[in-house]
Amino acid sequence: MKLSVQWIREFVDIPVDDRRLVEDLTSVGIAVEGISGEGVNTVFEMEIGTNRPDAMNHHGVAREAAALYGVPLKSIEASAAKPADSSGKGNGTAEAVPSRSELSRGRKSSNDFEIDIDDAEGCARYTAQIVRGLNIEASPANVASRLALVDQRSINNAADASNYTLWEMGHPTHAFDLDLLEGGKIIVRRARQGETLKTLDGIDRKLSPDDLIIADANRPVALAGVMGGFDTMITERTKNILIESAWFDPVAVRRTAKRHGMHTDASHRFERGADYGAAPLACALVAQRITESGGGTLDGVAIDAIAREIDQAPIVLRTSQVQRILGGSIETHSIIAILKRLGFELIPEPSAQAEFSVRIPTWRLDVEREIDLIEEIARLYGYNKFANTLPAFSGAVVDNPRAAKHAKVRSSLLALGYNEAVSLTFISHQDAEAFSSSPVIELANPLSEEASLMRSSLVPGMLNMLAYNLNRGMESVRLFEIGDVYQAAGAGTAEHTRICLAATAAAMRRDLPQGEVLDRKSASELDLFRLFKGDIETLLRAFEHKALCFDSETAEHYKPGRSARVLMDGRAVAQFGELHSEVAGGRKIREQVFIAELFTDKLFEHDLRDVRYRPLPRFPAVERDFSFLFSDAVTFGKVEHAIDSLQISELRSFVPVEIFRGGSVAASQYSILVRASFQSLERTLREDEVAEWASKIVDALKQIGGTQRA
Repeated sequence: MKLSVQWIREFVDIPVDDRRLVEDLTSVGIAVEGISGEGVNTVFEMEIGTNRPDAMNHHGVAREAAALYGVPLKSIEASAAKPADSSGKGNGTAEAVPSRSELSRGRKSSNDFEIDIDDAEGCARYTAQIVRGLNIEASPANVASRLALVDQRSINNAADASNYTLWEMGHPTHAFDLDLLEGGKIIVRRARQGETLKTLDGIDRKLSPDDLIIADANRPVALAGVMGGFDTMITERTKNILIESAWFDPVAVRRTAKRHGMHTDASHRFERGADYGAAPLACALVAQRITESGGGTLDGVAIDAIAREIDQAPIVLRTSQVQRILGGSIETHSIIAILKRLGFELIPEPSAQAEFSVRIPTWRLDVEREIDLIEEIARLYGYNKFANTLPAFSGAVVDNPRAAKHAKVRSSLLALGYNEAVSLTFISHQDAEAFSSSPVIELANPLSEEASLMRSSLVPGMLNMLAYNLNRGMESVRLFEIGDVYQAAGAGTAEHTRICLAATAAAMRRDLPQGEVLDRKSASELDLFRLFKGDIETLLRAFEHKALCFDSETAEHYKPGRSARVLMDGRAVAQFGELHSEVAGGRKIREQVFIAELFTDKLFEHDLRDVRYRPLPRFPAVERDFSFLFSDAVTFGKVEHAIDSLQISELRSFVPVEIFRGGSVAASQYSILVRASFQSLERTLREDEVAEWASKIVDALKQIGGTQRA
């Protein structure tokens, strides 16, 4: 966001120039990304963290500068015309607006206009002020020019007064045409089923019972904290207005805004936590600016309806904890001075020495714990003032027993041409249902509906990264991620490490033998699947095991017939295959994609394979080919198992050479040519021995339903 430097300096006498101010504000977490303009038109490009809505305005940044330099902060003062007397005429003079504590806490003003907060959880406070007899016209030049500096378009004196106040002190307000409100009342409630609202942007919106709205006696007139309604907006014909300034629940505003696909300056602040105590002052400021530019008189005093108090409990701060975490160089008087400059109130605890009960100002909803206070002290004191030290440690250093296995997997994948990537640890409910059956962990305060759960699978994040590359013209993509997944486990949670790798068909085609035409039809689906399967086997060969076999029991997001589960010594350690076309289509991935998931908790139970030197055999190998017919129900895994059970020590390999379907082979069968290689390390094999072993192999294959071909 953009903020005017001159506007900031109106609230505090800053003793440094703009360049130094940029560096100092950035060092305390109020980041300035750039400067534009010059003189009175100098503007800071600010990057304010989402947890600091109090600093998303000129007075908030001025408060930070005042605390940083230890200089006084000028408060915002408001004055407005006196309410009209009993004859209905104001005296035209001005008086100071009452303080927050002096403003009425009733539900009605002198003209009996009623404010009814039906949903106390959604709206804790609603302040309103009626102004009558004003003229809607262009704003004064100084107001319009300041709004232009922060990229805000001037509309009219009523709308601009609200925008000006928002950018000055950070609290959103809104003005209704009073004559278009029905029934002489405002109700803050949830929408009813079937209700609609045409918002200021001209869009008719169907409301949900979960939407927090502002209504008059008969209908909705605004989405609370998001946008006002079209039917009650200020126009050139408006003479009487009602100004609202409220505190809305951040979660209620966020859900309403997300549901309707809206994001406004008001919702941006309310979603992050507005200042509960600022509502009356913001309302008074808007009323003041409107009456100054458009005339008019106040009709009664402000209505300040309070449904519930938002008052954070005091936090106990121990100076011993401050010094333990930050070091002993910071003294107690510095701690007290820093927190007071930031607006915190410290009350010494009589029962304990060097402890304080700290009251949190209403604009700092992000401060909830003692460590938050310590962070405030550290950033104002200056991180560079703390000596570089290592944390105290009295235990023993223990090597991670899985570090070598992680390193081996990582180096193997890099050698295979995969690039390491990192995805978000949050996923949506939809992704959790599609890619995992594990109990999920809900986030208490999610960033969005699309990131409301701790991830229970690495696949959604991997697909997002693949889509990101494919959508930018990168067709040949190989990625892998080593990360944790999370699931609910009774009253607690469980955390497991997983490995996910993925490759596009274009990347797999690059591994085809030289001479192949590298287009979309150059390789069959089976060829590409075999290439990807080879990557998985290469990766798993790094681990000691007796048997490695495959079956078809994979998750639903894999394409049937082009996926497999890997069993290492009888336990599932991975699943892989081509992504199901429906899943790919749902994510607008138009390329063939292959995915693999490795379960490290099972895989890492196996030791890494030791590299051993073996001399080349001195005696020749003997090969025999076998051609058999099998039904489609017989997988090669069953064939391998049948041969392994023979326990022929001289059998060095047993591999498929050719698979044939069609022609004279029945539709439900396939023909396979397999090659056995026999070799002894001690002598030359005799023909009768090889014939005996070949006979055993034939018998074993017949026992599982095979028919030998001539």
